[in-house]
Amino acid sequence: MTFFDRLADRIAAVDSVVSVGLDPDPDRLPDSVADADLPRWAFNRRIIDATHEHAACYKPNAAFYEDADGWRALEETVAYAHGTDVPVLLDAKRGDVGNTARQYAEVLDLVDGITVGPYLGRDALEPFLSREDAGVFVLCRTSNVGGADLQDLELAAGERLYQRVAALADTWNRNGNVGLVVGATTPEDLEDVRQRVPEIPFLVPGVGAQGGDAEAAVEHGLADYPGADVGVGLVNSSRGIIFAGEGSRGDFFDAAGEAAKRLKRRLNDYR
Repeated sequence: MTFFDRLADRIAAVDSVVSVGLDPDPDRLPDSVADADLPRWAFNRRIIDATHEHAACYKPNAAFYEDADGWRALEETVAYAHGTDVPVLLDAKRGDVGNTARQYAEVLDLVDGITVGPYLGRDALEPFLSREDAGVFVLCRTSNVGGADLQDLELAAGERLYQRVAALADTWNRNGNVGLVVGATTPEDLEDVRQRVPEIPFLVPGVGAQGGDAEAAVEHGLADYPGADVGVGLVNSSRGIIFAGEGSRGDFFDAAGEAAKRLKRRLNDYR
């Protein structure tokens, strides 16, 4: 099964397209896990316990794990998430050539999918694309304001750079394992990309703390993926879920579970 086959099964099983971003900022971890042997792992375990019934996927960002203890925490997190039948997408934004790209792609022995940058072209992504069972989400139109600096540039052919990326990703999808990262903060561009690539699933960031358009994220982010009975795609929230308990008088992790459930219901209103 491809990553998207497995994701479709998970979406159907829990009636959710929510991706929970596991970004355990050490400066924001609650006291209840701060003294653990691996605080980031202890935090993630509690978040997974609280949210897995609402999660279609977990998306740890590699930036929060790039040290010795962090990598141990990530390995434990992935194993625990898999134990709850939730796939794991590593947000690493990799993209390089030759031996470097092949080495980066080795992480797909651990996780189920990865985000990659297209700037170096097809050969830089081939070690990822050739992993037929892994999901490969190509950065296309990102949710940050500065994304427009390059992604909106008009090419000689009259198309925008992000539009060219979407078209290239369609040609790279020979194994049915390519997705696109398209933010909810520019809903008109989200719609535009969907019209260009109707069958490619999107990972849609920006709905949580960045205040992106939830209705557009669902309407345009989910693809009619071949063979799936549900729309396939992911709408991600990181800080809006995992730190929902900050300042709360109740249980920190119960608040994360409630935030995931609320987002699930909010998104399902548009499915």
